Amino acid sequence: MNRENKQQQVSELHDKLTRANAVFLADFRGMSVEQATTLRNELRAASVEYKVVKNTLLELASKGTDKESLSPHYAGPTAVAFSYDDPVAAAKVLSKFAKSQPNTFKLKAGVLTGKAIGVADIQALADLPSREVLLAKLLGTINAPVANFVGVLAAVPGSFVRALDAVRAKKAGN
Repeated sequence: MNRENKQQQVSELHDKLTRANAVFLADFRGMSVEQATTLRNELRAASVEYKVVKNTLLELASKGTDKESLSPHYAGPTAVAFSYDDPVAAAKVLSKFAKSQPNTFKLKAGVLTGKAIGVADIQALADLPSREVLLAKLLGTINAPVANFVGVLAAVPGSFVRALDAVRAKKAGN
């Protein structure tokens, strides 16, 4: 690979690192082509870009970005997953794959919105409910006070009607 190609790769990587909401690093030693293809397909379905890169090019590309904190993890074979939209979806796919292939695929670290995270944090991110579930819970929480208020408002006329009925029954009894 000549110098011009390397500079172009560094420039592309820098752009991807800058645009990504989350970046995850993994060690893929011993993975078969079939396993790598499966992982790529699962990540592509989650709108995540997966790339195997040279550590030196990655280190050069990460300079001046909020992903620079990953540099201590640039050792050994390194694969990078770039998530531009939903970091939880990326973490779910990577974590699930790491559990199913513990001898060949190991997560190293990641960066989520500029903050470095470890493997345990990536696992915690993967354990979060999906975006849709979180939105449904939020809407339920927002809707609960309104529903309670409507219930209270409906109870006032109901109590009044029951009181009138009790007065009517008492007068009818006399």
